[in-house]
Amino acid sequence: MRATAAEWGASGIVAEKDSTSELTVRARWQTFNLMVELHAPQLDTVFHALGDATRRRMLRDLTGGERTVGQLAEPFAMSLAAASKHIKTLESAGLIRREVRGRTHVCRLEPGPLASAHAWLGFYERFWTDRLDALERLLREEASRTPPPDTPSDTPSDKGESR
Repeated sequence: MRATAAEWGASGIVAEKDSTSELTVRARWQTFNLMVELHAPQLDTVFHALGDATRRRMLRDLTGGERTVGQLAEPFAMSLAAASKHIKTLESAGLIRREVRGRTHVCRLEPGPLASAHAWLGFYERFWTDRLDALERLLREEASRTPPPDTPSDTPSDKGESR
């Protein structure tokens, strides 16, 4: 069973004071990222669902409004049963909601899990952007301290010689 943020705080682990203080707590023996660790099962199902091009296309189609299972299956060369399996994967990830209206199954987009995935990706985007910016600064500093290489003025082309 995983600990909640309150349980970690109660155990004497103090949150860091930085931009991710609500996400990361440190102990002498480990770093525990609350966003990564506590929401991993939900994020796993979201990223699994997004890992298939067919399901991504279905989600994109749902941004235009509700669609029936038949409408979602139409752009693909697949049976309704195959489309239904993709839809069940999207449903289990919480990315869509299916409503039965008579004999028709109507699907609509549920943006909440996408927002969670976006926040997770944003955390790592900031992480890598900060590190790449630091690398760029170091490379520029090194380049400004290093003199340009000497270029010989007596090259064969200057003397009219050929190889």
